[in-house]
Amino acid sequence: MPGWGKKQARLEAPRGADGKMCAMRRAMQVGLILVAAVAAIAPIPAPIVEATFSTRVYPAIQHTITPLANLVPFAWFDVIVVAVIAGVVWLLVRAWRDARRVRRWAPALHRLWGLAVAAAALYVAFLLLWGLNYRRVPMTARLLLDRTAPTREAVNALGRQAAMQMNMLYARAHALGWAGDEWHDASLIRSFTDVQQMLEDTPAVVPGRLKWTIFGPYFRWTGVDGMVDPYALEVLANPDLLPWERPFVAAHEWSHLAGFADESEANFVGWLACVRGDAAAQYSGWLYLFWEVSGEVSGRDRGAMLASLDAGPRSDVTAIAERLRRGQLPLLRTVSWAMYDQYLRANRVDEGIRSYGEVVTLILRARFEEGFRPVRRH
Repeated sequence: MPGWGKKQARLEAPRGADGKMCAMRRAMQVGLILVAAVAAIAPIPAPIVEATFSTRVYPAIQHTITPLANLVPFAWFDVIVVAVIAGVVWLLVRAWRDARRVRRWAPALHRLWGLAVAAAALYVAFLLLWGLNYRRVPMTARLLLDRTAPTREAVNALGRQAAMQMNMLYARAHALGWAGDEWHDASLIRSFTDVQQMLEDTPAVVPGRLKWTIFGPYFRWTGVDGMVDPYALEVLANPDLLPWERPFVAAHEWSHLAGFADESEANFVGWLACVRGDAAAQYSGWLYLFWEVSGEVSGRDRGAMLASLDAGPRSDVTAIAERLRRGQLPLLRTVSWAMYDQYLRANRVDEGIRSYGEVVTLILRARFEEGFRPVRRH
């Protein structure tokens, strides 16, 4: 049978090629998981992240992705999450069916391996699209700061200043009103751009529109005002936000889009952008700071701060408190914020959710020139 050997060779050749491709694919999968593991723990120096990623690579990414995300009113984050959940469910069901059919665990383990590879890919994408900003040079190394920690009296004085500003701005802010279209607000965008360029040498951020999301009820139940989607670089907002809350929330989330991943830094940048804007934005910024300081002082001092407000600003603060109280599910809120605390710590924010309140310390320690212009280190 002289032709048998050639026929056999032709039959075995594809198997060998398939085997090589399978081995190559498995090596790439192992490599991806190793890259994700190393990236999670590697101590990359902050100056390198700042010089290469945060001020060069990331702005180009944000200028490409955010304008595309802004084209549609729905949240791409919703699409991504639904797709991921559907994919995970599909893999788990297939794993269970395969294992049951052959009565062995090997097929199930193969499916679970695919799930691990997908998780590694998502983590690497998170870092490359936005997450590496957690490792950039911190604001405390970027600005000139007083060495001493702020005293109780300094914190109370900041609260009184916020109350005084709210009293002065209330009538003008409410007369001007809030359009609810922040990503087209030329005044707020201009003030945000000014602040960003005071703090870093990068192109101006592309503002994100505040989008509705299927996670709106979750935001309501847990007291979350908004978030940035780290994959589509878009802004998701709590649908219950009151008009006078929205400018600060927008500026805070734009700070994340600008690469300030740390919550206290995003609060600092967002507050500065607001207080340098028009009356409506200023009022929103000072109202945020009043709320933040009131959470850092004693009950007695908090009561004195609230008593210093005129009737109008006090009614706005009361409306926010009622919004939060009406919508929250305390147990879910506790669990959710505990999980977010672990997320922040995993991304090297040592203070966890306490980083939100660190903005008070940062404002009090930072040195400002006239017009709340922060002084950078040289």
